Amino acid sequence: MKELRQCREEIDIIDKEMTSLFQKRMEIAAEVAEYKRVSGKKVFDKQREDEKLEAIEKMATNEYFGRGLKELFSQIMSLSRKYQYTMLADKGQNGFEEIRELGCENGEVVAFFGEPGSYTEQALMRALGEQCERMSCPTFAAVVEAVENGKVKFGVVPIENTTTGDISDLYDLMAERSVYPVAEQVIKIEHVLAAPEGATEEGIKEVYSHPQALLQCSGYFAKRPGLLQRACSSTSGCAMEVSQSGDITRAAIASEIAAKRYGLTILRRGLNNENVNSTRFLVLSKEPVFTSEADKVSICFEIAHESGSLYRILSHLIYNNLNMTKIESRPIPGKQFEYRFFVDFDGSLSEPAVQNALTGIKEEASRLKVLGCYKAFV
Repeated sequence: MKELRQCREEIDIIDKEMTSLFQKRMEIAAEVAEYKRVSGKKVFDKQREDEKLEAIEKMATNEYFGRGLKELFSQIMSLSRKYQYTMLADKGQNGFEEIRELGCENGEVVAFFGEPGSYTEQALMRALGEQCERMSCPTFAAVVEAVENGKVKFGVVPIENTTTGDISDLYDLMAERSVYPVAEQVIKIEHVLAAPEGATEEGIKEVYSHPQALLQCSGYFAKRPGLLQRACSSTSGCAMEVSQSGDITRAAIASEIAAKRYGLTILRRGLNNENVNSTRFLVLSKEPVFTSEADKVSICFEIAHESGSLYRILSHLIYNNLNMTKIESRPIPGKQFEYRFFVDFDGSLSEPAVQNALTGIKEEASRLKVLGCYKAFV
């Protein structure tokens, strides 16, 4: 039996040889990239790689070595492609224009989800100021349509809550429509139970609110199983509806601002299941722009329904040292058990690392849409 030190010395020699061969292979890969740049051929040739991996696997002396060689060369080929992408990357900004800052001048209109007094309107004012004209919309789709058609300069919509998670309808809209997130804002959510003057908490029989708000207050309903929950389009809209009804057996779960706006009496504060309950809002624009301080990129992509396809796409972020902060999947309409993925990661469209990663993802995904680039809320 060999001494451990001797085995390690032999491994070091082999590793040195492998390192030299790897670098030689990558140098040839650079020549391949130049040929593909001139000829216009795609870097990723899946059929060629599958055939080569199958041939390499057959060279092994046993099944275990075969699987190992296949995995090893899969990684080598992946690194080769990424190296080629760095040389072929589009150094532009994927159709986006860099601007100094977002602006909302007097008289310009911004659409927001919900009725006046909603959390979304609060996010709008924090993100863009109070000088712009505001237009309320009953649905996310109405906000997106107003932005896309140029009826308003910006639109503000909720996208994620710390308690109940993502608002999936908006992801689908952003994937299919020509609107782009250009800023984000986070608002702390503090729900109150509010009803017309003269109501008491014990006398309430029905509670109205947006489905997300009802979920965020599920603990309150668990203690009062007799209460009927009524879902509405928005928290502020529910406050307005309950106020107009004048029915002291009805209450709304909404913000304190909305309750006061519609003349409701606050029966209870602190309805949230969690003290730390915040919602993230996006400011949408018709124009694909980003500010010079932007440090977050959102993308959407579709991939083949096969083993390793998601890993292959995400590896471009790892290779370019980009930190992924979020991933979400949604079924693709009209396609059975096929999904599109939404990913956020740190970076700006002006950075070479981001440009390299997007070049690789665009090449290897069935579809890529850069949703937007904006300053992450801190």
